[in-house]
Amino acid sequence: MISSNEYFDSNVKSLGYTTAEGSSTLGVMNPGEYEFATSKHETMRVIEGQMVVKLPEASDWATFNAGEAYEIDANKKFQVKVSSQTSYLCTYK
Repeated sequence: MISSNEYFDSNVKSLGYTTAEGSSTLGVMNPGEYEFATSKHETMRVIEGQMVVKLPEASDWATFNAGEAYEIDANKKFQVKVSSQTSYLCTYK
């Protein structure tokens, strides 16, 4: 089954699905600044565009471009800035 999710007044939209490897979401973010909270370990891969991210407990922002990924442990918050529409694949453990 495919689930549909919308966040931040529909500025972030994703489709969720499950495979033999586990659950994932494939989504798009409109330009803006967002704070997300995790319930599971997440690996976020930028497909197209760029994310500027402040990872949990980090003091500096890091930039991730298309093809790059970052990880966030369960039960953490992180901040994301995007300046143009950006697509991503998020896998959960």
